Amino acid sequence: MSGKLFLVGTPIGNLGDLSPRGEQALRDADFIAAEDTRVTMKLLNHFDIRKPLVSYFEHNKYASGAKILERIIAGENCALVTDAGMPAISDPGEELVRMCAESGVEVLVVPGPAALVSAVALSALPSGRFFYEAPHKLMRTLEDMKATFGADRRIALCRELTKLHEQTIRTTLGEAVEYFSATPPKGEFVLVIDGAPDSEPEFTLADALTLVEHYRSEGLSRKAACKKASAET
Repeated sequence: MSGKLFLVGTPIGNLGDLSPRGEQALRDADFIAAEDTRVTMKLLNHFDIRKPLVSYFEHNKYASGAKILERIIAGENCALVTDAGMPAISDPGEELVRMCAESGVEVLVVPGPAALVSAVALSALPSGRFFYEAPHKLMRTLEDMKATFGADRRIALCRELTKLHEQTIRTTLGEAVEYFSATPPKGEFVLVIDGAPDSEPEFTLADALTLVEHYRSEGLSRKAACKKASAET
């Protein structure tokens, strides 16, 4: 039976912000994957936690991630932490979560401090552009997004986070509409929608070089031709 990956939020500054559940998750893990083991060791020492640490950061995330995944599949539970805040948010942990999801490994979240959410709350600016959705509105929202973004756009639907019936569904908008048409939604949802794929530029580098050569053939210097082509494109 495979283990689980726990995403454990850690303090962004004040060590007193580590939640009791976060502390317990670190104590219960078989090992901890950390962005910087030296930073995490200070946190563990503060709470007198003794656990094996493995390094997992941007420049070793593929090699280290494969080893971590192998250990989880073999039955160990791993707590993933970043230096501060929530792992996998603007953080290489995103790749490990993807690997686990694709391998069928259960990923659970232990919420903690996040500079992003804290800053939004403090900003005194409008903060309504987040996809929190009530169950009775979910189908209408999914159908609207399917019509706007297309059936193949990827989406993750996170339901009842940290509660008894916590669930994360990773699918497409088309499949989500089909699923919830047959399975009435229950509980509060957070919707995370993939961005649109990058489109090919209408004007390529090769086109720009051709234009430069055209201006040079008219007698402009290379510098002048480049400047004119740049201004036009």
